[in-house]
Parts: sequence; structure tokens; C-alpha cells
Amino acid sequence: MEPARDYPLFGGAFSATLPPGAIDISDLRPVPDNQEVFCHRMTDQSLIVELLELQAHVAGEAAARYHFEDVGGVQEARAVQVEAVQPIPLENLALSGCCEEAWVLSGKQQVAKENQQVAKDVTLHQALLRLPQYQTDLLLTFNQPPPDNRLSLSPDNLSLPPWSLGDFEQLVTSLTLHDPNIFGPQ
Repeated sequence: MEPARDYPLFGGAFSATLPPGAIDISDLRPVPDNQEVFCHRMTDQSLIVELLELQAHVAGEAAARYHFEDVGGVQEARAVQVEAVQPIPLENLALSGCCEEAWVLSGKQQVAKENQQVAKDVTLHQALLRLPQYQTDLLLTFNQPPPDNRLSLSPDNLSLPPWSLGDFEQLVTSLTLHDPNIFGPQ
């Protein structure tokens, strides 16, 4: 099985450990400059790292909920349900030196894929890392759509299992800042 690997993000300003089978979507289609998007080679799972403007008007758990609901609005979700919100201990993060607050949220959003009418429940796990000294909220999202029944269980596909919450946790905890100039002049 292919190993997890450190991967440069945002032109090398950050790096993080990506799980096996991660494909950089920017190699396939345009991605906004404030996002890094990766998809699983065999499933519909995806990982997104976003640099967002700090939402100073919300704090704590409410900030995590705010971003979850905002993503639901952008995705035109028909239903949004938060299942759990918990703080992430800062000492667990490679960004502990500049992250003042960190939260992980799990929930479901009912969304339809492009050009499809039927909405499906997608499980989302989001980590919000707040960097107020850079006026930035770092949002990491792990999308877990329902399993696709068309995915065959051939030996080739079994060699690359679906990503787990442990893979997402490794992405979150390994995220490292190398060049603070990405945030502009401070």
C-alpha cells in the first residue's frame, strides 16, 4: 500500500501529511487560490484546506458551527445537521505556536452533486484552526459521501482503502506553517 506523504500546500507556505491515494484536484481543474483540494483515487472522499478571513464576530464552538453552516450555504445544502463539536488540544497541533483556538466538528449535509436532482447525506468532519495574528481561519474539511454501490470490490480497489478519521486527524495535526508571508504584511 502507498504510504502517507508530506505534501507542500499553498506554494510551500504550508505542508501536511496526506493519506495514501490523494490526488491533487488542481492537476485536473482550477481551484481557488485560497484552497487546496484532494480527492481519493477510488472513492468520492475529498479533503479541503482553506485559508479564510478570520470571523472575529464568532468565537469558540460557535465559530466552528458558523463555518459548517457557511459551507452548507455554498453547497446549497437542503439540510444541515451538527452532530458533535469538540475542542482540539493545541499541544496536538504542529501549528500550536500560532493557533490560538482549534475545534473539530462532525455533521451531515444533504447535498446534490452537480447536474443531479437527488440530494444525499454527506458526512463532513471539519477542523477549524484560528490564527488571529494573521487574521485567518484555517478550515480543513473531510467529505465522506455515502458509499458508491458502483465501486467494485476488486483486488485493485482493496489495495487502497477509504480514508479514515485517523487520516484526517493526521492531516490536521501535521499541518505546518513554513512561510508566514503567505498572509501578507503583518
